[in-house]
Amino acid sequence: MTTYAATIDDVRAAAERIAGAAHRTPVWTCSALDEMAGRKLFFKCENLQKVGAFKFRGAFNAVMKLSAQEAACGVVTHSSGNHAQALALAAKMRGITAHIVMPSNAPAIKRRAVEGYGANVIICEPTQEARARTAAQVQADTGATFLPSYNHPDIIAGQGTAALELLEQAPGLDAIISPVGGGGLMSGTCVTTRALAPHVRLFAAEPLGADDAAQSMAKGELVPQTDPRTIADGLRTSMGDLTWPIIRDHVEQVLTVTEEEIAATTRTMWERTKLIVEPSGAVGVAAALGEGFKGLEGMERVGILLSGGNLDLDHLPWGAS
Repeated sequence: MTTYAATIDDVRAAAERIAGAAHRTPVWTCSALDEMAGRKLFFKCENLQKVGAFKFRGAFNAVMKLSAQEAACGVVTHSSGNHAQALALAAKMRGITAHIVMPSNAPAIKRRAVEGYGANVIICEPTQEARARTAAQVQADTGATFLPSYNHPDIIAGQGTAALELLEQAPGLDAIISPVGGGGLMSGTCVTTRALAPHVRLFAAEPLGADDAAQSMAKGELVPQTDPRTIADGLRTSMGDLTWPIIRDHVEQVLTVTEEEIAATTRTMWERTKLIVEPSGAVGVAAALGEGFKGLEGMERVGILLSGGNLDLDHLPWGAS
């Protein structure tokens, strides 16, 4: 039997750990979207989570698991946005220091939020190498614990609590769609769903311009992200060595969507559901509305994880009308 980075027991422990700190986000429905999809859709509103994204679940779980000695030295990470905010807030709630390395091209709304939570923000060049090098230097200088945005057992377990709630709030699901970037949310969803509802079909969704997950599934091996080109900034990251095996073994199919589909679906979500989702959060919905998924039979009730809502309002993905 394959051993994965997190188990359902880890997810359940994370759920107890974050209870009272993270929101138990609602599940919304929309008859207009149901008609467009040709089936009943259930939206797990992680755009309404603290910091506006599911990332708070994993970050808070990981921060609260630190020993007193580890916590005294603080935490460090590199992130373009949602994990940065999540770790900054989690650290603030525990009363410890957070050092956040952010690339110079990170959305302004996310940088302002990180600073607002009192974190020490360090700006670096917008490359993966520069981010990793800078974070390693901060860790060496401070002794802080490095907590990555997705490739960590406690992060995966924390993210799996979103699916744990979804399965309770929307019983009888036939499938779940989750966006995939680094794979923390998707892998956590796999761990939870396979343990509690093994009949539920699992699908990942990603931009066609950042389709490393689809390429990895096609080749049967981890293909790194090289030159992502998408407005879904939260999905530009490569999967990790902990998240990939879980996704490889349990996701039925990776659904890809175009930039035009992402932008149009983001706007549709705003207009029809009145939910503010960012492009990354709309990718799963775009996949559910795509002809490829609509052609699959036997799925009347589909859960979709709306991963976040932190869109920079100064840079909307559609023009003025």
